[in-house]
Amino acid sequence: MPEAELLLKTRSVHGGGIVEMVVWRVPEPVPPSEHAFKYRLVFVRDGKRVVGYDNERGKGDHKHLGQAELPYKFVDIETLMADFLRDVEALQ
Repeated sequence: MPEAELLLKTRSVHGGGIVEMVVWRVPEPVPPSEHAFKYRLVFVRDGKRVVGYDNERGKGDHKHLGQAELPYKFVDIETLMADFLRDVEALQ
């Protein structure tokens, strides 16, 4: 089976915290997601996740805003990153 391909891995200081974005292209979707990407985007401040987007096996695409976990409709990587950064800016 082909390996996952790392497409993006960044870590930067932002808004008094750390933003980390990691995206892989995977040979098969991570169920129940239906696209060919596995991702983890997170904004951490004072050791706590403030914003997070990921597609965990069994949960699919979702986001974390503070303590809330909400479904997320994945469109493409560009939209994912824009939505994530918009939420980071809104919750600073």
